[in-house]
Amino acid sequence: MLAQLSFTPLEWLPILFGIAAAYVVFGIAGFGTALVAGPVLIHFMPLSQIIPLLVLLDFVAAFGNLLPSRRDVVRGELLRLLPFMALGCTLGVVFLLQLKSDLLLLLMGLFVTAYAIYGLAVKVRPAHLSGWWAAPMGTVGGLFGALFGSGGFLYVLYLSARLQANEQVRATQSALISCSTLVRLSLFLIAGVYADAGLLMLALCLLPVMFAGLWAGRRLSDRLSREAFVRLVTWLVLASGLALIGRYLST
Repeated sequence: MLAQLSFTPLEWLPILFGIAAAYVVFGIAGFGTALVAGPVLIHFMPLSQIIPLLVLLDFVAAFGNLLPSRRDVVRGELLRLLPFMALGCTLGVVFLLQLKSDLLLLLMGLFVTAYAIYGLAVKVRPAHLSGWWAAPMGTVGGLFGALFGSGGFLYVLYLSARLQANEQVRATQSALISCSTLVRLSLFLIAGVYADAGLLMLALCLLPVMFAGLWAGRRLSDRLSREAFVRLVTWLVLASGLALIGRYLST
């Protein structure tokens, strides 16, 4: 049984806030829950439990995002990425369950910081990518998705350089994230991670906060440009990543 179910009220507050903020971002950008919630949750539980927890919540959220836009999915690009994404997810789950928690803490801090610096520094995205890029993008995206809970930004980068219509990019990305969460969920299930009833109960307790975050994110997306909001969140992610690295160095 997950010991963290006995959180104190002062511990529940940042946990609930982190989950809500993560799914506000997911409601707008379609990915990024672990980048936002991970640096908060890691103060209360190991990363090897955080990622399976977020996968359960992402599974529900991703299919909710996919249903309204499923007709815009570009199946050719989806099928091109899927096998490489599945390969990366498998490797990521193996690494996640085998590596030491302190090393994962450092790796997550470095990953989050590098992603934030990239998002803030690189303003010009590739205008076009060859279909051969599906192999590295899909594999690394799946690896990061399983290991750190967020490889969605690589899928967005690839799809934005392959598809012209934003609706197609969003819909295909949602379909890919849905498939990714299903693959990771299956792998964690096979590995016995979800035999922990406490982890399942914690996910159940957090579902209302997740739905509230999604609702708020969709409302905000109608009032604030997606680019402006994601840029603001990227600054917060950078601060979180640096804090994780600082925490590792101080131990």
